[in-house]
Amino acid sequence: MDHVITSNNLTKKFGNFTAVDRISFSVLKGEIFGFLGANGAGKTTVMKMFCGLLSPTGGEGSVAGLDIFTQREKIKKRIGYMSQRFSLYEDLTVSENITFYAGIYGLKKNDIKEKREALTERLHLGDFQNNLISSLPLGWKQKLAFSVALIHSPDIVFLDEPTGGVDPVTRRQFWDLIYEAARQGVTIFVTTHYMDEAEYCDRISMMVDGRIEALGKPSELKTQFGVKTMNEVFLKLARK
Repeated sequence: MDHVITSNNLTKKFGNFTAVDRISFSVLKGEIFGFLGANGAGKTTVMKMFCGLLSPTGGEGSVAGLDIFTQREKIKKRIGYMSQRFSLYEDLTVSENITFYAGIYGLKKNDIKEKREALTERLHLGDFQNNLISSLPLGWKQKLAFSVALIHSPDIVFLDEPTGGVDPVTRRQFWDLIYEAARQGVTIFVTTHYMDEAEYCDRISMMVDGRIEALGKPSELKTQFGVKTMNEVFLKLARK
């Protein structure tokens, strides 16, 4: 099996504080991998190390076969990333945002035009291309941000709590986009603190205080802990 993300005793310290404590796991190509935990558990720190935004303190790790210690700039060209906070520019139009990010990802002018037209048509934003991002409903913004993160056809896309603050219906629609990308072979690494979203993932890990305390398929973990929901799994781990 093709493991596109790996970590072995991966550690990150900030001074005397250990934010990520010797975690080990791997993610398969095309897998939807959920990285769960409460706020402050270390999820975002792990993601930033995999994205080349933070240098690890110890251990080993790779993304798309590239070392997260020594090949951070190369990693950035192979991945898509959607940040915890809305990542598009509110004072630019829909079209301008797509063009800007496509250029950052290195697409050529003709490719940008083709991708922009296809993306706006797929998201039914053709009539809103010249509207400022700030004028769009939150759900539309999130869908557009996710699509922009995929515009350069990356191997892996990292989503940092992408559905935060979004209503349940829009959250479910957003996950339809995730499923579509996974069917096309894109590996999805998603952090969330919504325990119901764990049910949508192929496998999950659950972090508590910088450590992975559970790892497996949602059904396996519910059986392992003798509960019916992922929220109950989380509560058992957190209270322990």
